[in-house]
Parts: sequence; structure tokens; C-alpha cells
Amino acid sequence: MKIDSIEIHHYRLPLDPPFNASWDPRPRKAHSATLVRVRAGEFEGVGSGDSMLGFAGHEHLFIGHDPFDIERHVHILDNLQFMYARMWPLEVALWDLMGKISGQPLWKLLGGRSNKVRLYASCGERKPAAARAESAKMLRDQGYPALKIRFHDPDPRKDLAVIRAVREAIGNDMHILVDANQGWQMPWDASAPWDFKTALWMADALHELGCYWLEEPLHRHDYRGLAELRRRAKLRIAGGEGNRDFNEQLEYLKHGSLDVYQADVVWATGILRAQQLAREVQAAGCIFTPHTWGDGLVVLANLQVSAALSTAPFIEFPYDPPGWTYERRDYILPQPIVPSEPAIVTLPDAPGLGVNIDWAALEQYRFGTGTIP
Repeated sequence: MKIDSIEIHHYRLPLDPPFNASWDPRPRKAHSATLVRVRAGEFEGVGSGDSMLGFAGHEHLFIGHDPFDIERHVHILDNLQFMYARMWPLEVALWDLMGKISGQPLWKLLGGRSNKVRLYASCGERKPAAARAESAKMLRDQGYPALKIRFHDPDPRKDLAVIRAVREAIGNDMHILVDANQGWQMPWDASAPWDFKTALWMADALHELGCYWLEEPLHRHDYRGLAELRRRAKLRIAGGEGNRDFNEQLEYLKHGSLDVYQADVVWATGILRAQQLAREVQAAGCIFTPHTWGDGLVVLANLQVSAALSTAPFIEFPYDPPGWTYERRDYILPQPIVPSEPAIVTLPDAPGLGVNIDWAALEQYRFGTGTIP
């Protein structure tokens, strides 16, 4: 069986009220998604993630080839992403296609450790201390064992005050994870990132509040700085979600930069290399727990990989109502991904990613080009 066609479509859900992402100075008035659709005979695979800008005109590099020739496809995708945008949504679509052809869910194809994934609630908006404390209590009552709180105030002391309020509100009932949002920036964000001493001061302060990890406290390419911070900090240092070249992930390992590796399979490594990374990270005694922030297919792809490969205590689950609900996040799916029991997603035995897109229902959201609004 050979690949017959590849299509890329872009969709946008208007957000009213806007979503105020902590990492983006601009309120987000829409949620955009790019879907890749690959066909082979009667089978179809889908993936989503990056906008795939630059891929148009290169379909012939894959059409006519065996979809199971994944080593070859990843090599070509890596060549393309060097020239253009991230191309891993197509790899996800190919894995979905392979799963559907073989009749196996992706989590089984990748190793089949489990079909259950334990979740942590990943908050996306910066809120005043009192409001975030109330949100934390709500998430605790829903059974989440941990929540992630994101920083980005010009004065780090104000961010720290939020953590104090949350810890006071929930006691020791939940782990608190902190994302400093210093590893990368939106194109229009000209603010200065933290220096090393600010990161170390924050790490010490968060340890005193019993936080589980500090994520992206320094620039994503500061391998030595992160390694020194990890050596001196008393809590775990996390990162790597968006380092788009696999060798960058290996640099983290080489330098001993991280305790927690968060490479997103549609934003960083792809799925084939996520397998290799997970094995190396866990063999080094570290944690592999992918970043999952994105649309429903992005979440699902990372959960499938995590179920198969990860030994982490919990995996990211973007959920921060009322600004970020299951319905907003997963509008491209026939049904949103929701926990089957408190803080647990049970992945289906259906082949591939386990979903079939309702393309007709998505037409109302379709637009012409894949750029951030």
C-alpha cells in the first residue's frame, strides 16, 4: 500500500472572550489549528500542530511511498524543517495511518506500556493570587494530583506571591509545578528574560514552598546555565518543550541540564525520536513528560506517546476554565478529550490516534493560511 495524497487545511475558532495566554503579551482572539490529512487506499491518517508553512509543493517526496517507511520519512521531514517550519504534524499523521492500516492503537504500536495516562492540570492564564488559589482548589476537588502555574510578570515577586497563595489554599494536597516561560518568546515580545541569579533565587523560593519543578527558568539554549542551576537548585529543573532540533535534546543530556524533559512530539522531536529520547532520558534517571499544549490532536498524540513510553508521575493536560476549557481546546475533534476517572485519560483501543475527524463539521472554521491570528 502506497501513500496516495497529502492535504493540509487550516482552521480557526473565534474566542470571545479572548484567552490571555501567560506567554503571549497579546490576548488571543482565536484558536488556530493546522490539520494534515494523509490517504493510502481506503485508510486516512491525521495529525496537527505547526502550520506546516513551506511544505506545499513537497508532497511528491512522500506520495507513492510505503507509509510504514517511517525512518525514511522522518529523514525527509527533518530536511524540510531545516528549510521551513516544523513538519512533525505529518509524521503524526503517518503514525495514525500506520495504526489504522494495522488495526492497532498508537500506544500499542509504540510499546503498549498502558492505555491510562495520569494527568496534571496545566493552567494557561496568569491570574491574581486570590483567583488562582480558588482555581487550584477547584482542580484539587476534581482529583488532579498536580497543577502547573505559569509566570510572566515583569516583577518575579508578584508571580511568587501567586504560588504562596495557592500553597496556602491547597496545603500539601497537590504538587505545584511552575513554568517560568523564560525559554522562548513570541515574535512581538521584546521583554528581557531572567538572568541566572534571578532563576536561582526563584528556584530556592519555590523549593521552600514545596514546588515539584521549575520549568524553563533560562533560555532554551543555555545548556551550561541550566546544568549549573540544576546542580545548585533543590527542586527539579524542567524544559525542552520546543527545541526543534533533536541534537538540542541530546545537548541537554550531554550537559546534564534537566531533571524533566518535556519535548512535544509535534513541536520538537516527532514520534520516532520521542521513542529514542524517552529511553535515554529515563535510563539517565530523569523524567520524560511531554509538553502537550495545543489543539485536541496535539494533546492526543502526546498522550498516546506518553502512555506507551513514559514512566512519569503525571502528564500535562491543558485545562484552565473558564478561559481554556475542553471544548475550546478540542474543537477540531468530534468529542473533547475528558478524564474517564479523576485525573486519568483512558485511551481507546481504536486504531491509530483513536479518532476520525468530521471534516464536514469543521468547514465552518476553515480559513486560507496557517498563521497565528
